[in-house]
Amino acid sequence: MPLGALRRRLRRRLRPLQGVRHFCEKTGARWFAKGANLKVRSLACGGVSSPLLVVGTVALDSVETPYGKASDVLGGSATYFAAGASFFAPVRLVGVVGDDFPMEKLSFLRRRGVDLAGIEVVPGGKTFRWAGRYHLDLNHRDTLGTWLNVLETFQPKLPDEWRDTPYVFLANIDPVLQRQVLDQVKTPKLTVADTMNFWIGSVRPELVKTLARVDALIVNDEEARQLAGVPNLVRAAGIIRQMGPRTVIVKKGEHGALLFHEGKVFSAPAYPLEDVFDPTGAGDTFAGGFYGYLAKQGKADEATLRNAVLYGSALASFCVERFGPDRLVDLTLKEIEERVQAFRDLVRVS
Repeated sequence: MPLGALRRRLRRRLRPLQGVRHFCEKTGARWFAKGANLKVRSLACGGVSSPLLVVGTVALDSVETPYGKASDVLGGSATYFAAGASFFAPVRLVGVVGDDFPMEKLSFLRRRGVDLAGIEVVPGGKTFRWAGRYHLDLNHRDTLGTWLNVLETFQPKLPDEWRDTPYVFLANIDPVLQRQVLDQVKTPKLTVADTMNFWIGSVRPELVKTLARVDALIVNDEEARQLAGVPNLVRAAGIIRQMGPRTVIVKKGEHGALLFHEGKVFSAPAYPLEDVFDPTGAGDTFAGGFYGYLAKQGKADEATLRNAVLYGSALASFCVERFGPDRLVDLTLKEIEERVQAFRDLVRVS
């Protein structure tokens, strides 16, 4: 059959497939999903990926580091998570912005198959903003300003066709709102949550109620110690697991990450980088890579969790190479796979 006729036939066959279109940078293949409730099959990447729901913040950040300054860059926990997870699975994003938000900043997510139908735009409202300055070691920062704006009255509302999403990630928002999301989903296969020291200190009882309903928790080392009330991270993880999450992931910045699951501990190193420009979204990007990989594999056993930590760490290491999520925009799956292999080489003995 002539090449032109073959192309026309393919176009006719693919035309009815409406919905999410996901591009695989590694192979050039595209994923198609017809309707909201179907799984998405990669035509060349292999495997079946179920949709992944994230509820969190979409923000504008102003960041100052020893390497420079950047104003009004794209930020927010849900943004970075979606950017990381979209390499592995179709993502459904729920958040809120004001009508001052430049929606074109999210165009790279839409191109990668992220469904933005869950973003509420508040007429006359102002978008959540954050400003911070990082110290020389980039492990500590000073918050210069936090403007909640439309986030103050945010009430997450899931589109009806999203209520049966099998994988749910509760990004860093009020634990009361996190439970409101859980009340709207039907029977998720896996639920993972994030939190921060502000919620731990100010609304701890509400956070504990939320933790009782999730399968896994992702926190940094400072938050783990604060939540558990003990300085030792191994003991802290054990105490947190008694609150509900079977799995606890502790991020340690430049010192890597720890995975606690079913009485076992896995330690992943951080990737050694000469230049770190902006660590703002690294933790949320880690979570996106971690959970996106799990959704692609369709399971969360010990071996899969360990590999997910490596993929999350690889995504986070790319994120810090530029301000905001800029490095994630042109990142490819080939680069991710190469860095995951580099992580494995870091700890290989022979």
